[in-house]
Amino acid sequence: MQKKTVCSILLPLLSVGLSAIEKPNVLFIAIDDLNDWVGCLNGHPQTKTPNIDRLATQGILFTNAHCQAPISGPSRASIMTGLYPSTSGNYFQLNDNDIKKSNHVTSKAAYLNDYFKMNGYTTIGAGKIFHLGDGDNSFEEYAGMFAGYGPNPQKRFKYDPAWFPNRKGKTATDWAAYPEHDSLLTDYQLAEWTASKLKMNYEKPFFMAVGFIRPHVPWYVTKKWYDMFPLKDIITPPYKPDDYNDIPEMGCKVTAVPMMPDTEWLIETNQWKELVQAYLACIAFVDAQVGKVLDALENSAYANNTIVVLWSDHGYHLGEKNRVAKQSLWERSTRVPLIFKVPGINQNRVCNKPAQLVDIYPTLADLCGLPEPKQIEGNSLVGLIHNPNMKWKHKALSFFGKGNVSVRDERYRLIQYEDGSLELYDIVLDPNEWNNLANDSGYKNIIRKLQRAIPQKMSEKSAYTFLNFHEHFNR
Repeated sequence: MQKKTVCSILLPLLSVGLSAIEKPNVLFIAIDDLNDWVGCLNGHPQTKTPNIDRLATQGILFTNAHCQAPISGPSRASIMTGLYPSTSGNYFQLNDNDIKKSNHVTSKAAYLNDYFKMNGYTTIGAGKIFHLGDGDNSFEEYAGMFAGYGPNPQKRFKYDPAWFPNRKGKTATDWAAYPEHDSLLTDYQLAEWTASKLKMNYEKPFFMAVGFIRPHVPWYVTKKWYDMFPLKDIITPPYKPDDYNDIPEMGCKVTAVPMMPDTEWLIETNQWKELVQAYLACIAFVDAQVGKVLDALENSAYANNTIVVLWSDHGYHLGEKNRVAKQSLWERSTRVPLIFKVPGINQNRVCNKPAQLVDIYPTLADLCGLPEPKQIEGNSLVGLIHNPNMKWKHKALSFFGKGNVSVRDERYRLIQYEDGSLELYDIVLDPNEWNNLANDSGYKNIIRKLQRAIPQKMSEKSAYTFLNFHEHFNR
């Protein structure tokens, strides 16, 4: 772990009559299912995220950051325990109750918020930080999920897998300009709550976490957010109908999501633009709620002594590769926003080195000058925060089931499946991942180099197998 901390370079605290706080506060902002359709990441030309973009200019943006699992449960388990899914066995779990039951390593893990509590912090949370279980209750103060994923209409608007004989499973996927008022939506309530908490006085430094829901399905936000993106002008993502011709059979099986719509159906029904419009509307809405929280921090007593980290748990396909889903090891599923704002460190920096969400745990501990956490993986990003161009040997790893793993460096993505089949993409020359280079003999050395980053042993234990995962999956 990097030994240099920011405690010695934080700006002097404002004189506000509060007890002296020796260590920086942490504002931990999570966003659910947000891919790289963020202005500062250039993921979609029409996205509108002025507040997230503002935060990026105030800190450092990691443009090559990746989740450790392309689905909420195991991704958040990895972030909050500091462990790879290959170590924890948490490849598919759907609720927090499974996190510490996987094996002896996870049973001894300290959640990130608990680690800060053990080191003298007040821990406060609201919204979706963990995934549908008891983890959120590990905060000293947890305000709940407010309106959850709702409100729910009496019937679906655009999509329900139950309407189709060939679709199996459950999903909340649907889209519409609904409900009537923003105040009925969870994220609006979360932003208001967090802003109120930032007005309060704290005798100890705080670890404050807020977990926004959108753009998780259902893509329901009020009409004004839809109106920001006229349907006639919507640009759909690049799509290649024969994209799967060079993908191994196991890759097709792993990425199949039988309950979700696909691009062919969207084209046939003329709904692709509507779906993209809905996702963009939800992003614009949640960005505005992030803006309320950032404004509240800037106007608070804690503006000059609070570290901000913003992240999303995984990406999302909106028609690329004939799919509307997460749950793949391709770039659109694993690439996520990751931004750190650290008082006293130069602003408006960009880092293209591969970073991981599992790196958040050691990075925050390092930045706050806390003892080096035990039993965690990942790497402190403090060195890159100070010097984005420093030499960096680490790769970004993502897992979807035992033996299915992707490795991302600054240029290439290697995907290795449990049967040994491979995909390799040159992301610089082929950002859409249309040309699988794995069978090209000229890339053997690159493949071998990337394979060295894959763990030699992967935990057998998992709360769900790959086969029954889709049967239980209902989000």
